[in-house]
Amino acid sequence: MIAVTRLNGRTLHINALLVELVEETPDTLITLTTGKKILVLEKATEVISSIQSYLRSIGVYAATLKSDQTEGTSR
Repeated sequence: MIAVTRLNGRTLHINALLVELVEETPDTLITLTTGKKILVLEKATEVISSIQSYLRSIGVYAATLKSDQTEGTSR
């Protein structure tokens, strides 16, 4: 889960694994794989950084990198 701030100032925790798209419109809009859209105060780069940190903390980021490297050497 990552913490983001809604436009009204309230903190919201979202499942980083469900984030499909992060864009600035100019407010930052997070679209989840469920189709739900959430406007937040953080910049897109901050949200992406939070997602990457979360993925690293649960080992998904490193596993993806290792998988990509393994696939590249087996060809």
